[in-house]
Amino acid sequence: MTDPPIRVLICEDQALVRAGYITIFSAQPDMDVIGEAADGRAAVEAARRLRPDVVVMDIRMPILDGIEATRQLAGPDTVTPAKVLVVTTFNVDEYVYEALKAGASGFLLKDAPPAELVNGVRTIARGDSLLAPAVTRTLIGHFAERLRPADTSRPARDEIVRALTRRELEVLEQLAAGLSNAEIAATLFITPETVKTYVSRILTKLDLRDRVQAVVLAYRVGLVSGAD
Repeated sequence: MTDPPIRVLICEDQALVRAGYITIFSAQPDMDVIGEAADGRAAVEAARRLRPDVVVMDIRMPILDGIEATRQLAGPDTVTPAKVLVVTTFNVDEYVYEALKAGASGFLLKDAPPAELVNGVRTIARGDSLLAPAVTRTLIGHFAERLRPADTSRPARDEIVRALTRRELEVLEQLAAGLSNAEIAATLFITPETVKTYVSRILTKLDLRDRVQAVVLAYRVGLVSGAD
């Protein structure tokens, strides 16, 4: 029995770019483009109506920008957050930071190869986050001071320490430092599969959706500090 296709919603104000996305994703045997939107408000309405598996979201859109649309679909106040992949021409730290803070599960540039875009949608659809280690190191570290103020909706540092085992804390620290599963495995002398298991346990114990939220939380409560 094959898995059902990944249902994708395209949110992009430029008709030519939107058509390109539709062509790329529709050509995949495991994907189905179920709708499109040309502005942020229409994107939110379409996502709530169609319930896509992944929303591909541009940042700069009329009426409602992509970051606010993402916040309404995947932010901390949403009951059933959508999985949002932000794709933009703007490689600006501030945009990436705001997109992730709004609840996006990943971030890619529009000039990424089609195969990378397709892989990004598949990655997010299966519940993983798309945040390259290099982005984690430079971006999250750079904005660590903004992330660190107390967040009453998440456990305090001491509660996190009590909730996790020593090994899980080590994995969380390595995760927040921007290491991939393979790099964490090499650092801690365990297998990548074991790392994946630890990450899953961490997310479950701390009630987090994905590793992006785990990285942000680690900086927010001061488990790690920015390197920049």
